Amino acid sequence: MSSDPTMRAITQDTFGGPEVLRLAQVPRPEPLPTEVLVRVRAAGVNPVDWKTRDGGGMAGVLGEPPFILGWDVSGVVAEVGFGVHTLEVGDEVYGMPWFPRQAGAYAEYVTAPARQFARKPATLDHDRAAAVPLAALTAWQSLVDAAHVEAGQRVLIHAAAGGVGHFAVQIAKHLGAHVIGTARAAKHDWLRSLGADELVDYSEVRFEDAVRDVDVVIDLVGDGQDGTSTRSLRTLRRGGTIIAVPSGVSPELLEAARSQGLRASGFLVEPDGTALTSIAELIDKGAVNVEVEDVLPLADAAQAHRRGEQGRTRGKLVLSVAS
Repeated sequence: MSSDPTMRAITQDTFGGPEVLRLAQVPRPEPLPTEVLVRVRAAGVNPVDWKTRDGGGMAGVLGEPPFILGWDVSGVVAEVGFGVHTLEVGDEVYGMPWFPRQAGAYAEYVTAPARQFARKPATLDHDRAAAVPLAALTAWQSLVDAAHVEAGQRVLIHAAAGGVGHFAVQIAKHLGAHVIGTARAAKHDWLRSLGADELVDYSEVRFEDAVRDVDVVIDLVGDGQDGTSTRSLRTLRRGGTIIAVPSGVSPELLEAARSQGLRASGFLVEPDGTALTSIAELIDKGAVNVEVEDVLPLADAAQAHRRGEQGRTRGKLVLSVAS
């Protein structure tokens, strides 16, 4: 490890558009007891990143800038703090540390509790592994822990071709569900290859007119866009569940669901090294594929945000931090 006490990072001094992101030299963190220092090889880019950059997302948790964005990490353990027994220097790991507090993944080093990391999938390089944690944990926790999906259930996944969506399709299929996804027609063949049983082009048809008798809706769009959560209630059978991921559950949505004998739940992903180990096993045995649309240098973080905000990404965008 370099003796230089500083590192390169993408920071911002004010809220605003992608142009507020800048490459800077900042102090390198040091691990506390039970923490590890990870040399970041790649960092995933997620919608929460650009929402936070602009003053939304997790800005209320992080507070006023300056801060370093990013939660998705793949890298190598460079140092271990006292009390760490699960990882050693040189281990290749991936994780979503500290969420929703600052992790600072858009940087050359991060520190976090050792158990918030897991050994990265052996079949993935760091660029592709960095695309996994936040998106796959969101899919896993919403399907397994929040919705309790069981084999034979019908699951509707909105924005099925996105970062979270393409993992949700595959994990729901792994759980034995009948998977229905919404996505533009150009992405239907790809989603079928991932395991989707039915697909609806939301730009051509109102999904609530095409889908019925669903047990679980994983809504990755939210009511803020054309009332997607509220409209989804019409697709659910009585006793069904909607997990509203990006915007949570408004009092109006909660009341509408209750009045129809449905359950509505908000969701926020948590760091989870144990689940990441299970996800890595699925990836390594070929049950889950990871889609990365592009890998950009760390210095091009602003460009990655501009592309991500267009909402047309297939899978994930990743920042390459170190070779």
